[in-house]
Amino acid sequence: MRVMVTGAAGHTAAALLPVLVQRPDIQQVIAVDIHPPAFTSAKMRYFSMDIRDPRLADQLAGIDQIIHLAFVVLSPHLGPQNRWRSEMRDINLRGSQRLFQAAASADVRHVIYTSSVAAYGAWPDNPIPLDENWPCRPVPGFAYSEDKAALESWLDVFSAQKPALAVTRLRLHAIIGPHGQKLVNAIATSPFNVRMKNPDLPIQCLHEDDATRAIVAALDHPREGIFNIAAPEPVPWSRIPRRWYLPLSPGQLHRIHRSLRPFNRALGDPGWLQALENPLIVDTRRAQEALGWQARYSVSEALSSLRQTQGLSPLKAWRVS
Repeated sequence: MRVMVTGAAGHTAAALLPVLVQRPDIQQVIAVDIHPPAFTSAKMRYFSMDIRDPRLADQLAGIDQIIHLAFVVLSPHLGPQNRWRSEMRDINLRGSQRLFQAAASADVRHVIYTSSVAAYGAWPDNPIPLDENWPCRPVPGFAYSEDKAALESWLDVFSAQKPALAVTRLRLHAIIGPHGQKLVNAIATSPFNVRMKNPDLPIQCLHEDDATRAIVAALDHPREGIFNIAAPEPVPWSRIPRRWYLPLSPGQLHRIHRSLRPFNRALGDPGWLQALENPLIVDTRRAQEALGWQARYSVSEALSSLRQTQGLSPLKAWRVS
């Protein structure tokens, strides 16, 4: 089996690539990214390429499965809002569409797309938990959420038109771990607490090892469909140990964030702060039943594992009532 991985220099690929090259059933891994991955292997071949590059289609001959990780989370460009937002959407939406279209034309049999629970959006009326039939309602102003939802909407039509290409959509929760996205890891380990409207708001996340295991499960079970992937046993925000209290509400944080955002894109879009106010808890039973995937880390265990790698105290034992 020959497998292509887009976004091969990203944080999810950093945990995934070492696992893929150890599999005896994988003959070669084709790694695609504009930056070289930190991990190398004799079984891996790297192509320096943007997913919008028309030449990418030439590399699809003989590819059995594609793992599509490439997606801009935070725009690295400063400058006018419309410029960086337009480029981000062009990569995320148009680049992904071209990849799926090229895969269908090349008779690739299966694409695993790592979508996100951000496509659902964090809203006050979200049920707990959400299943895969719940509509995608992206948060306005949260570019990542908007683009994930837009591509999912496009895939609804595309998959119906191209039934020969099985597309597995893994809606991953926020991934934490040694290779995790810096902003997400920072939120999980921040020493600061804020004035929450609901300090017992449940939170969910996903350890990077369980994210990798979900992708591998999808490789082994190439099924069309949408699957939520998250750690079990959500915990309240108030259970994360914090050293300092900030007398700020999420609304006040929104205003501060908007003023600082033009000078530092690493802060993320203001929309992600809605997760501090509204629930985003998903049901993973479909993935367990159809893909045979089971998380090894609960939310508490995933957070504790990350915190301990940084010399911080773990979460206290937590039992779901």
